Amino acid sequence: MPNIVPISRERHADKGWKRFDSYAFAARTALAPLVAAELPKAAMSLPIAFVRQDERYVPVAVLGLEPTTNLFVAPDGRWIGAYIPSALRGHPFALARTENGDRVLCLDEDSGLLTEAGQGEPFFDAAGEPAESLKQVLDFLQQVERNREQTTLVCDTLARLELIRPWPIQLKAGENERRIQGLFQIDESALNHASDEHFLELRRVGGLPLAYCQLLAMQHIGLLGRLADLRANAAQTTARTPAPFSL
Repeated sequence: MPNIVPISRERHADKGWKRFDSYAFAARTALAPLVAAELPKAAMSLPIAFVRQDERYVPVAVLGLEPTTNLFVAPDGRWIGAYIPSALRGHPFALARTENGDRVLCLDEDSGLLTEAGQGEPFFDAAGEPAESLKQVLDFLQQVERNREQTTLVCDTLARLELIRPWPIQLKAGENERRIQGLFQIDESALNHASDEHFLELRRVGGLPLAYCQLLAMQHIGLLGRLADLRANAAQTTARTPAPFSL
């Protein structure tokens, strides 16, 4: 489990941090939340769906066939897809909401990327102010969070107009059929028959690009079956390879 701790001068002034060089931390992440601004790029290479969270719909990149398997992370930690969701690019940092509603920059101290002073990048400069690299991280996460609020508005509008429906998925992986449940998609027929009033409302809130990106990205769902087959074949090959002879 992550150990998310707010960054403070008292706790981190004499520490440093390293940028991650492996996506092994995401190897068990089968769904990654997306925001509207990144959907045009994500839709070119990743299957996209909606999931229900706290009675709301959230767009996500579908990264695996099993709840704890990310098929886009290779065994050596490389990301093998063409696009990386923003939710993964901020690691090991995150924004957390305080009791009074403010958002503070936090770090996963169990990520293995927290270092001693003089190693990696500093959290604070000589004047005790946030270092430039830390400001860049905060700016990135704040941009994502601002767009997440807009994305929530769009998804709420799509749901209210009854333009989201269940997406039953059945994929062939090897000799087996895999059923994926709990995902939702844009109801293309309902969208095409939306009234002029509803269509204009979607355009005003930015809902049309999100809806069409999700529909376009559905074509990539078969990629998950192919990636699962490749992983299974690689595992079988490794199992058949004899151990090297040694004295």
